[in-house]
Amino acid sequence: MDCYYAQVEMRDNPELVDKPIAVGGSSERGVLCTCNYVARSFGVRSAMSSRKAKELCPELQILPGRMSLYKEISQQIRAIFADYTDLIEPLSLDEAFLDVSDCEYLGGSATLIAEDIRRRIFEETGLTASAGVSINKFIAKVASDVNKPNGICVVPPQQAVEFVQALPVKAIPGVGKVMQRKLKEFGVEFCHELLPFSLEQLEARFGKMGASLHRRVRAVDHREVSNHRIAKSVSVETTTFEDYPKEDLTVDKLEPLMERLAKRLEKSKAPISKLQVKLKFADFMLKSKECQYHMLDIELFLEMLRELAQTRPNTKIRLIGVGVGFGNASVQQMQLFDQAS
Repeated sequence: MDCYYAQVEMRDNPELVDKPIAVGGSSERGVLCTCNYVARSFGVRSAMSSRKAKELCPELQILPGRMSLYKEISQQIRAIFADYTDLIEPLSLDEAFLDVSDCEYLGGSATLIAEDIRRRIFEETGLTASAGVSINKFIAKVASDVNKPNGICVVPPQQAVEFVQALPVKAIPGVGKVMQRKLKEFGVEFCHELLPFSLEQLEARFGKMGASLHRRVRAVDHREVSNHRIAKSVSVETTTFEDYPKEDLTVDKLEPLMERLAKRLEKSKAPISKLQVKLKFADFMLKSKECQYHMLDIELFLEMLRELAQTRPNTKIRLIGVGVGFGNASVQQMQLFDQAS
């Protein structure tokens, strides 16, 4: 979907169509979920702080959002998908993979099917969607962004390698700013520049990501579309109204988060294998820890958070997050891992 939450708001209030709008928290400490394309022309983007967005675009209107409505429309859209295939893999409320290999409708043409789905979404919801059509998930995902908004990009099999190799490496899912910097230091900014390197060379330099890069730049992605995705973790977080010192990191701060986490875990049958925590500091530095453990333990969560806070004792705290990882790993002696990003 094109700027989904914002598009719903513009559909329901046409006066907003030509104005810069966003959906998210409007307070000084709020964060944007999404914004329309008018706002994006000012440099505003999702996950940006409301304060920064307002600096870039003083006229920006930030709306609180209506999650129940967004979910309702998302279910309506997925019902449309189901008329074409049972192989639907949702990524979020506004995005999904569809495998239409066995669909006989419209002569089995994936391109015509995608266009028909886009037509029906608009007719039934009044919203526009963009589509990427290709031989695997990776290329379809990248292609879906090429002609946004309200467009389609088709990459046929014989053009898949050429399409991928012309891409900047930042277009590959999983290549964030840190990996972009590492690749640039390696002399690589475009996918075709990775071709001379062997699998062994890329793995030695970038580990598992190196193996993934080796496949992606050759247009290879063997992942199947799965409608049985299993969550690997569940987490909750909160940004406080005011930054506070590490001394104020107490059980009282954690209890509301623990209640939310426990509620989210009620429907899960997967065994807990580890506990995870994170802190975002006043300067937006993010640190996280995890340990092997098999059940929720507020005291252990608090201990881990305090250890994180101690790494930056003179910097106030902005955000707390707690979560769990799933798996069958046996309970081990606690091991803490420090990560920064």
